[in-house]
Amino acid sequence: MTPDLLAKYDALRVPRYTSYPTAPHFSPAVGADHYREWLGRLAPGTGISLYLHVPFCESMCWYCGCHTRVVKRYQPIAEYLDLVGREIDLIAGLVPGRLTIRHIHWGGGTPNLVAPDDFQAVMDRFRQRFDVAADAEIAVEIDPRTMSAELAAAYGAAGVTRASLGVQDFDAEVQRAVNRIQPLDLSRAAIDRLRAAGIANVNLDLIYGLPGQTEEICRQNARTALSLTPQRLAVFGYAHVPWMKKHQQKIDEAALPDGPARWRQFGVIAETLTAAGHQPIGLDHFAVPDDDLAVAQRAGRLRRNFQGYTTDGAEALLGFGVSSIGALPEGYIQNATLQRDYAQAIIAGRPATARGIAIDADDLMRRDLIERLMCDLSVDLGAVAGRHGVSVAAFDEALDRLEPLVADGVATIAGDRLTVPEAARPLVRAVAAAFDSHLARGQAAGPRHARAV
Repeated sequence: MTPDLLAKYDALRVPRYTSYPTAPHFSPAVGADHYREWLGRLAPGTGISLYLHVPFCESMCWYCGCHTRVVKRYQPIAEYLDLVGREIDLIAGLVPGRLTIRHIHWGGGTPNLVAPDDFQAVMDRFRQRFDVAADAEIAVEIDPRTMSAELAAAYGAAGVTRASLGVQDFDAEVQRAVNRIQPLDLSRAAIDRLRAAGIANVNLDLIYGLPGQTEEICRQNARTALSLTPQRLAVFGYAHVPWMKKHQQKIDEAALPDGPARWRQFGVIAETLTAAGHQPIGLDHFAVPDDDLAVAQRAGRLRRNFQGYTTDGAEALLGFGVSSIGALPEGYIQNATLQRDYAQAIIAGRPATARGIAIDADDLMRRDLIERLMCDLSVDLGAVAGRHGVSVAAFDEALDRLEPLVADGVATIAGDRLTVPEAARPLVRAVAAAFDSHLARGQAAGPRHARAV
């Protein structure tokens, strides 16, 4: 890609497409009554996944885009977990019969701020109210700075199968620039504790585009990450949105790399990881060849949801806690993002749904197409149209919007086959956006989304 083209696409603000329609299109018009109705339609025995959001951290990382807040005492966490327990009972009581759980994901914030006994209590609550499959994947996002041996042992005893560690950057100067001081020894010790507890599957998160990062720093980050022998790595581009996340105003914008520099940073990370044998997965993940993600991608079974790339093929996702998002056959719902609103709803015995969106046949078709494009970097438009009972002409407007991207080499079209070339992998979101009918109508476009490069 030439510098001019990189600058051109760096100006785009496009969704990450962890769902379709995407969260900015959710509306308060879809609320708790819709959620009750949708839950009631789930068939007994339906395979589902659970997501639990823990919105607390010991300190604020200035790059953070998550729903979280800083706490210095454990009492707010304990009170929150009591509400979560009530929500689990409430939602389980709204579904017809017991549902089978295939995946459980703890996200945040910092889930490992939850004390070992409380973590076990929540897992016990899940198992009391749902049928958690014996081979279910149970994953926890972890801040290595607060990962104790006692907590690792509790995870092992509770059946955790995967840990995802936030590393972001190993360089001391970059860490200071984003207010996350995390020496390598802390990350290594956390991984050692987790593996000693029987949790063999470890993921690492890296971020490029941070203040003060260079290509060499990013290359060394990848090398250091590989020395920790993770099964997967997620490589995210920093999304600078200080108008939405006020703490990001503490980051020196003058120290942020521009679009071409970000492109090169991702490139050296990808080159280093693939040279070491990791398989590129979709937009921004990498995995060893025998990892479930890599196997699923080769088989055409890779999926994408709010937790990123996954093997999770469940028919529904139930979200618990502040700001969590759920997905059901009829649409998406999101819990209140303010804890007081969440608490008022749960204490009153009603779902904490604050907004959502109902999906129609056209949304389902476009979701199918966008997911395959985001997972495989290639999609047969005719096959997608056929699965949904329409002709490929349904995509004519999108193909018109794609013409400039095809001319720039960001996408290729051969018959009904649309492909994003390997060299343009980081721009797959821009290609997917051409099929986003909500975005095309100008709904929630612009700065609410991350830059394309």
